[in-house]
Amino acid sequence: MTGDELASLLGPTIERLGYELSDLEAKLGGKGGLVRIFIDHPDGINLVDCEKVSLAVSAMLDVEDPLPGQYNLEVSSPGLDRKLTKVEHFQRFAGEIVKVQMRFPIEGRKRFRGTLVSSDDENIVVEVDGESHSLPMATIDTARLVPAGT
Repeated sequence: MTGDELASLLGPTIERLGYELSDLEAKLGGKGGLVRIFIDHPDGINLVDCEKVSLAVSAMLDVEDPLPGQYNLEVSSPGLDRKLTKVEHFQRFAGEIVKVQMRFPIEGRKRFRGTLVSSDDENIVVEVDGESHSLPMATIDTARLVPAGT
């Protein structure tokens, strides 16, 4: 089962609890498997929220049994340096400082750190040193918020 398939399976349960499935990491196989779920909520995330989602997801995974082998389940908030993975994330954090790593060079570079100006379904615009760069969403390797003061 791919990470996207797992996210599709777990997303509705997490949403019914009132949270957004912000991101998911799955490293499966052997005894050291890991499923890490990042949840978000407009009011923020605390330990009780993580526990609530963990219990619901764990019960669902026990019943559905979609994953091979043993694994640990972790539920967490996205954190201050959250990954931006969806169009909605980029739109929500317009005006914030971001760090973007591209899969392929754009305008001769793969790394951009600057202000997230705008985004749509196909591109984000990042302003670096007063110059705007349009970056295709399809070729973004990773994008993260940069916490204030760093």
